[in-house]
Amino acid sequence: MMLRYALKTVRARKAGFLGAFLALMCAAALITACGTLLETGLRGTIRTERYAAAPVVVSADQNVHQSTVKRKKGKTKVKHKAKPVAERAWLPAGIGRTLAGTPGVARVIPELTFMAEPLTANGTGGRTAHGHAWESAALTPYRLTAGTAPTAATDVVVDRYLAERARLEPGDRLTVQSSKAPRSYRVSGIAAPATAVRHQTSLFFSTAEARRLAARPGQVTAFGVIADAGTDPGRLRDAVSEALRGTGAQVGSGDDRGPVEFLDAAAARTKLVSMGGAMGGTSLLVAILVVVGTFALSVQQRLRELALLRAVAATSGQIRRLLGREALIVGAGAGTAGALAGLPLGGWLHGRFVALGAVPDTLQHTVGVFPPLAAVTATLFGAWAAARIASRRVARIRPAEALAEARAERTRPAWGRLLAGLLLLAGGAVLVALLSVLHTEPASTPVTFLAVVVLSTSVALLGPLLVTAAALLLTGPLRLTGPGGRLATANLRGNAARMASVVTPLTLLIGMTCTVLFVQPTLGDAARAQTREGIRADWVVAARGPGVPSEAARQLRTEHAVVTEVVPTTVRVGLDKYAAQGVTPAGLARTWDPGVTAGSLGGLTEHTVAVSELAADRLHLKPGSPLKLTLGDGTPATLTVTAVYAKGLGFGDLTFAHDLLARHVDNPLSRSLLVGTDRTRAQLVADLRGFPGLEVLSPAAADSLRAQRRQTDAEVGFLAMGLVLAFTAIAAVNTLAMSVSERVREFALLRLAGATRRQVLRMLRTEALSVLFLATALGSGIALAVLTSFSIGMTGRAAPAVTPLVYVTVVAGAGLLALVATALPGRVALRVRAVTVATAKE
Repeated sequence: MMLRYALKTVRARKAGFLGAFLALMCAAALITACGTLLETGLRGTIRTERYAAAPVVVSADQNVHQSTVKRKKGKTKVKHKAKPVAERAWLPAGIGRTLAGTPGVARVIPELTFMAEPLTANGTGGRTAHGHAWESAALTPYRLTAGTAPTAATDVVVDRYLAERARLEPGDRLTVQSSKAPRSYRVSGIAAPATAVRHQTSLFFSTAEARRLAARPGQVTAFGVIADAGTDPGRLRDAVSEALRGTGAQVGSGDDRGPVEFLDAAAARTKLVSMGGAMGGTSLLVAILVVVGTFALSVQQRLRELALLRAVAATSGQIRRLLGREALIVGAGAGTAGALAGLPLGGWLHGRFVALGAVPDTLQHTVGVFPPLAAVTATLFGAWAAARIASRRVARIRPAEALAEARAERTRPAWGRLLAGLLLLAGGAVLVALLSVLHTEPASTPVTFLAVVVLSTSVALLGPLLVTAAALLLTGPLRLTGPGGRLATANLRGNAARMASVVTPLTLLIGMTCTVLFVQPTLGDAARAQTREGIRADWVVAARGPGVPSEAARQLRTEHAVVTEVVPTTVRVGLDKYAAQGVTPAGLARTWDPGVTAGSLGGLTEHTVAVSELAADRLHLKPGSPLKLTLGDGTPATLTVTAVYAKGLGFGDLTFAHDLLARHVDNPLSRSLLVGTDRTRAQLVADLRGFPGLEVLSPAAADSLRAQRRQTDAEVGFLAMGLVLAFTAIAAVNTLAMSVSERVREFALLRLAGATRRQVLRMLRTEALSVLFLATALGSGIALAVLTSFSIGMTGRAAPAVTPLVYVTVVAGAGLLALVATALPGRVALRVRAVTVATAKE
């Protein structure tokens, strides 16, 4: 019976349930979109291209492993964890002999993959360029369509895509920027792949030249294993795995070959899992807060109806079941519509991440049934739980009290609500305090947004008291605005719960938007300040291409000029990742000052390392301490700490000697050269004439260039949280519109009492501005507290980077939404004749 009555209620009150439907639909769409990102990270396919003809590929282990043993109550538990390294790990070339003797193996093809950028006018069209030895062309296979294979050290074979794009023919000259100085090669041939290769450009060199450019003597990137005729690929893989047992080598076949070929796509999986989980978690918390508020407003608008049901003998359980079934009906429709809308939304979001460079297009967007099902389930549960929470009061009180409350709002919130609000306020304060002691971005970012949501939830619970206090504060100014202001004051005092339901989404919108917009600038400005203070060089040499070769540094280095090469990477200490860089130790004090607080950079060699104060505190290090770590390519090393420095935010947590780090990265070219010299810019440019793509900048100009790159990284974060902000904005407009739409009878009575249409609209604008004032104060206060604590934890000082123009734009945008969402339904409500509304049945 309750289900039939719930269906009739939903059918009869379509307009009343529209707000809840929109909130639930947007929540389902957002959860589905985030779920598809999460699923892409977990199950996204990385299809092989260059290894298409090799059924089995053998590669090095790309992870750092750590096992912990716990003994409890006589039981031993071994826990194993693995984290990926930042660069490509290489295999010993001797493994090839083991593979050649494995049953079922017809041929073993060694693979060398190294940086090789063709310097052409048209570039590569966004494709990544790699160099290889010609002997590995059989892995795809590539076949010559013109010319001959490379035999001399100055020969190169280009793929057909590059030849057509750069209009190259056999015999033409092509300059290639590899890990060495740019070199001109003769195009000896053009090769075409037998299968589609869409994401990379291949340049093939002679075997000797490829080994020289790879600079990895005795090592290979991978081995492609070709099976004997009639050998099953699965059996071949098992045989190869058995032959390599204990070597640490990884054996892949099928789709497992793709991650070996595209390391960036494999790393992007972890990023998408983290990003999708963070976005999904934040979206879910925001959705719960918004949906509960929407249902609370919906139930509040139906208090008279529900009170009458209680008066005619409906039990508390029946009221709860009725509202629960109504919520499930609305949630089912909204969840289904939102899940369907979330699928293309997730695809669009993945495409934007690809366009911004956060995710490579080699990681294919994967859509399964789990995200939509999870979204529908979460929507159903959220709607049911929100209805239960919202109906708690009306279902528990006696029928007579329900009728009384339906006529006049309670003057004092329930004690349980106040207690819950105070507990959440205390919890938010704890999270804010916790932020001040978190010093890493992965640890602080989720706490930052969680603190905003928790504090906004406390505002939702304490909202009636806050609205009442604001009404008392604004009584004087509002009375000066005339009759509309006096009416607005009376409404703020007499309908605090209804106004509080509007304050909550606006507070969340302003607080979350300010936090999202100012978190990255707070971190970026502090890092820029440290970088500006730490660079003492007169000039900075930067590259428009892959980097600055060491030969350029040697060209500039003279008796009176100090040149510091800077190579960035990340390393792992245990399983923890640290930003690192390699610098040239000679004359380092002339070009670079990281603010040494202990030890000396004079002792920086290939056997020592300098660490930031943050890393020193976390790892309990001081000058002279040994430090065990894993370099970017998985090579273990034990170094001695020679110095501790303060400017870790600007220069990374670990600093190595350049020559040590350059041997263990995929791109050994320097990110920049710091030049200390009395020579002019024109003289330096003349010396670098033989190195295309390099430019000489002042330290200030180089700082601006770095800021532009950081802005690109920040755009990824803005996009990730932009959907959450859009959902919050929609929820704020939805709640405002619901709040105004249900006041049709009130507006009619005001007009019958003598108020003009203009006065009623002025009252609505005054109410909206009053609510906006309170929401701005609360949202700004929440954002300021969170950002200040974040700044203390990450930069060591309370200096959040708040741009006044951006802040004013946020508040103005929220104000515009509030005014529009109030004015439009208000004008619609006032179109109906007052007498018609006043005499109509409720």
